[in-house]
Formats: sequence, structure tokens, C-alpha cells
Amino acid sequence: MLNYGREMKIFTGNSNIALSKSICQSLGKELGKSECKRFADGECSVSVYEPVRGSDVFLIQSTCKPVNDNLMELLVMIDAMRRASAGRITAVIPYFGYARQDRKAKSRDPISAKLVANMITAAGADRVLTMDLHANQIQGFFDIPVDNLMGAHLFANYFVSRFGKGNEDVMVVSPDVGSVARVRAFAHKIDMQMAIVDKRREKANVSEVMNIIGNVEGKTVILLDDMVDTAGSLCGAAKALMEIGKAKEIFACASHGVLSGPAIERIEQSCIKELILLDTIPYPADAPKCDKIKYLPVGPMFAEAMEHIHEETSIASLFE
Repeated sequence: MLNYGREMKIFTGNSNIALSKSICQSLGKELGKSECKRFADGECSVSVYEPVRGSDVFLIQSTCKPVNDNLMELLVMIDAMRRASAGRITAVIPYFGYARQDRKAKSRDPISAKLVANMITAAGADRVLTMDLHANQIQGFFDIPVDNLMGAHLFANYFVSRFGKGNEDVMVVSPDVGSVARVRAFAHKIDMQMAIVDKRREKANVSEVMNIIGNVEGKTVILLDDMVDTAGSLCGAAKALMEIGKAKEIFACASHGVLSGPAIERIEQSCIKELILLDTIPYPADAPKCDKIKYLPVGPMFAEAMEHIHEETSIASLFE
């Protein structure tokens, strides 16, 4: 018997309770009894209402908006479980915030992704389970095991069921040069041609489209990205594909729908016919409904990965 394998227990923070319930439903388990609240001055307070001594504990928490509150909540939850003598603690982070700050872009820049990795490790996590990190090298920022699931499998199933595999009238497009490797793997998976939108970014959240590498004229286009924040890049790429590339119609997909600021309005007004997101981040509660946005569930995939981790078996099948 493994020291931490006697019992699997799942707890959640406040960032994405619906996803936590979906994962538990797929596993046939109940959420652990706990509570995350705030003191009057805004400090995070965590209470765990059941024993976890020797248990294999999974803490589910996306570090999405409000990022700092949700990150602190995760750290305090990890500390609470460590001090309660949990056998092993796995931080399940469907969306890993601060991932875009993974290098020094200019002098005196912080590498915040490394700092957050250090904090999670120092708090007492034994391993991390996440999805579609903005940069794969962030796995190396941790000194504990990291499993980075790929949402492309879910998108592949969706679009193959819609357009079929190897459809010559459909092309997969990378919205920028930085996403080429991700898009190439996705295009190979569904056996379709790919193109690239080449752009120059003048400043944060503002991009200028420069050129389209590849012929998308008359094609149905699938734009693939890892996240949609303010949607400026995505909508700009879609506009260029229609106006410059003469594409027939635009579909878009991204693993993480951050949807900050004017994102919803931009998507509504864009030429994008449909935007498919994964439910790693909940739809903004204060935003108007956008009929173009649809969500695919990631709960079953996370549940399967967690089950393999608990049983100490390989999760390689989830990457194939």
C-alpha cells in the first residue's frame, strides 16, 4: 500500500467550482468538505472540515481572475493540507496564471511564472496537474513533477466530427509565429493544411497584422490559440484572414477563455463565426451572453489524469 494511496480526496477553491463538481462526477466521488472565505480586511481564510491524514489530496483551483486572490487561496489551501498531514498533495491548476511572464523580454523584467512555481512548491505541493501552459518550458520551473494536459485532443474531436478528417476545404491557422508548433501538431492530428498570421506587436494587448503565410482563399479557417485574453490578437487575425486572405469563414478555438476587458464585445463584432473554449475558466459572471462562444468540458480528461496519478499508472495515453 502506498503511503499516500489509502484514500483519494478532492477539494476545491472558489475559482471554478462547476469544473470541480464535473471532475468529481466523472470520478464518482464527492467534493471534500472545506470552505474558502475572506476576513474583513481581504485576507484568505481556509477551513477543512474532514480529516486528510495520509490521504492522496487533490486541490482544484484555476489561477484566473481575480488572479492574486485565487493564487493566494491555492497556497493557503496547500499549507492547510500539509499541516493536516496529508500524504500527498497534487495542485490541479486547469489554468496557470502568470504563465505569460516566462522570460525576460526586456531589462529588469521579472520572471513571474518561475516565482509562482517556487511559491506553489514552497507551500507544500508534491506535484502539479495543469493544461496547455502558455510555454512548455514552465514545466522546468518546478522542482516537482508537472503533468501538462493538451486541450488539442478535445478540439480535434470537435472539428473532425464537424468537418471530417483530412478535409481539403478546411485549414488550421496559427494567429502568430509563437503558436506555430502547437498549431502544426494540431493540423497533423486532424490531417489538414496550415497557415500562419505574421504580426508585429507594438505594445501589450495591441497587435498589428503584417502578412499571411499560406493560401487560405475560399477556405474555412480554424484559428487555434492557447488563450483568449482581450481578444485583440484573435479578432485582428480573423479580420486579416477575411480581408487579406479572402477566407470563406472563420472558426476559432482556445484552451483558456480569460475574456478580459473588451473581449466579449470584440468577439461579438468580429467576423469569427464560432469560438470554442474549454471550461478551465468560467465565463465572466458580469459579462453579457455571447452566442458565438461555446464551451467543451475538460472535467472527464482531468478526472482520468487524476485517477492515473492516484493509482500510480502512466497518463501517456492522454497525450496520444
